[in-house]
Amino acid sequence: MDLLYMFIGFIASLVCMFLLMPPFIRYLHKIKFGQTEREEGLASHKAKNGTPTMGGIAFILVPVVLCILSSFFTPYKIDMKLWIVLLAFVGYGFIGFIDDYIIVAKKDNTGLKPGVKFLLQSILAVAFYIMYSSHNPTTLWIPIFDISFDIGFLYFFLIFFMFTAETNAVNLTDGLDGLCAGQMIIALIPFIVFAYVSNALNLVYLLVLVEGALLGYLYFNKHPAKVFMGDTGSLALGGLLAAVAMVLKQEILLILIGFVFVVEVLSVIIQVTSFKTTGKRVFKMAPLHHHFEKSGWKETQVVHRFWLVGIAFAILGLFIGVR
Repeated sequence: MDLLYMFIGFIASLVCMFLLMPPFIRYLHKIKFGQTEREEGLASHKAKNGTPTMGGIAFILVPVVLCILSSFFTPYKIDMKLWIVLLAFVGYGFIGFIDDYIIVAKKDNTGLKPGVKFLLQSILAVAFYIMYSSHNPTTLWIPIFDISFDIGFLYFFLIFFMFTAETNAVNLTDGLDGLCAGQMIIALIPFIVFAYVSNALNLVYLLVLVEGALLGYLYFNKHPAKVFMGDTGSLALGGLLAAVAMVLKQEILLILIGFVFVVEVLSVIIQVTSFKTTGKRVFKMAPLHHHFEKSGWKETQVVHRFWLVGIAFAILGLFIGVR
């Protein structure tokens, strides 16, 4: 019966996206909520100016609404852990929405000031730590060695870093058609398995709904993209991934499973640090996916090869994480 519920939920989420996205894209065109590419960006990306953005609204609302409605007539009730995941998904998406709205309203690529954006992300990270730690142990599980130990107040810093780093990492990965959505579809699969093994079926159900919504979104976001997720979508997905890793006690494996996201954000940190200290750039352009574009790879080549790397690390993380 559980598999039937999951299958129906996945199909319902996918169908909703196929039905909602075309009129939603037309509406975004109508109100001129289009992407504004950076002046210093790649010349090949200038053609993307005007492509509707904030498409993440759809793949946030569809699974969240379906999950809440389903809780009334399925066994998958919403408990504290699931509320945390839902609120992280919506909360970080709302921060991204504010950022996107400022960008499209002013027709530039500035958006929220970095300090304000980080402050809002930090407030949510602290809130989710309090919500979670007030009902759950502050233990950390070490993969491979299969040992757990209580790290006490250090757990606060771990969770704070997870949420702020992951949201920004996913945000930076969202730079090529289909890259972020496809990578998130891949990264969520191991966590679905972890949730199933942990008997957290309500979380499995939500993640299956998200997978269906992302797959539907990817149909419209594949190259050449008809819509972008914007910060609305990328910050929401980062918050979702961090929250899921937290409630499933897979904090360390988040680094491995989300390897592509980690490398993307590290490439930016390395680039900025190198340029400020030595005046030299390590990469032709950061984040890393732009370096490969600058090296002559086609956009679709970068996306597909990054997906393959993501699949390899997702499988590795799944192999290590299943107990």
